[in-house]
Amino acid sequence: MCSKHWARRACASTSRPSSCSTTRSGRALLQALRAAAARGAAVDVLADGFGSEPLTADYRAQMAAAGVQLHLYEPRPRLFGLRTNLFRRLHRKIVLIDGRRAFVGGINFCSDQLLASGPWALHDYAVELQGPVVGDIERFVARSRSAAHPPRTSAAEERIHGPARVRFVTRDNHRHPGDIEREYRVAIRMAQREILLANAYFFPGYRLLRDLRNAARRGVDVTVVVQGKADLRIVPIVARWLYHYLVPAGVRICEFRTRPLHAKVAVVDGRWATVGSSNLDPLSLSLNLEANVVIVDAGFGTELRARLLQLLAQDCTPVTAARVPKRTWWRIVSSMLVFHFLRHFPRWVERIPAARPHIEHDEADVGAQR
Repeated sequence: MCSKHWARRACASTSRPSSCSTTRSGRALLQALRAAAARGAAVDVLADGFGSEPLTADYRAQMAAAGVQLHLYEPRPRLFGLRTNLFRRLHRKIVLIDGRRAFVGGINFCSDQLLASGPWALHDYAVELQGPVVGDIERFVARSRSAAHPPRTSAAEERIHGPARVRFVTRDNHRHPGDIEREYRVAIRMAQREILLANAYFFPGYRLLRDLRNAARRGVDVTVVVQGKADLRIVPIVARWLYHYLVPAGVRICEFRTRPLHAKVAVVDGRWATVGSSNLDPLSLSLNLEANVVIVDAGFGTELRARLLQLLAQDCTPVTAARVPKRTWWRIVSSMLVFHFLRHFPRWVERIPAARPHIEHDEADVGAQR
């Protein structure tokens, strides 16, 4: 969905909280949802079937008893002890309140392995939105509850209000498979002075990598922040295979080492910015359902840029040419094989027979309503 709107207030940088059933964050979330339902608010929660599997039956029953409607995207039983819904996940992070305020970003309430604070709390971002863009998000959320693939936004919804332009951009496997990546590539190709990009799982396709390298070669100051202290061991290993391609061209790579990075944000020329759920990796760009906002506004861009520059100054280690691993024949061959495997992997997964993604009411919720 692409529509231009006015953004009043935005940009929050925070550690990503954990929220499994027994954690402090999970209990706080349940309490807040209960309180909202008690005030008479209609409370709907649409959760990813893979990410929400650890929710206990007691936790779900408490949600149902409080009047909270829980819906699960693609819930599937385990097969030989393994979860079978790893791919084509609902990866969006959207909160909609009274049709007047919305939050879009990368922050989850989903993991029992992360702490709300401390060295393993993920660093993340979300944006608070008010104005006409919230109407687009509300219509999108309403359709998403009943259909896995929402219809394309009509041209009549592409409006401009106030000094800022905001587009709510989604990615799905039906009508909008490349919308978010396209927004990135257009902004990178149009950049004149500076590109600041922070992405937790950075392994984009060749076209976006080529755009970054070409931007650096034409004199644009290009900085990419990746994980240095990763939540998954393979993440920095995969990202470092790209250093040979980017660093010699003048792209500055910086590793965030204070704690794991979960950000999916970028600022171009201090004016164009994006915040959302989409990583620049094969899963987010080719399989998962994602949601970003693109904001064109000097005020917002300046604030997000300042936060990223502070991150670079305090918590990041630059990757110099001396730190790039030597180009041995084994490293060249293995990196090429892994790169092409990961890039083509989504196409192979799409060939695996699978039912059309669907949304189910939680059984505990249905039982409470009878």
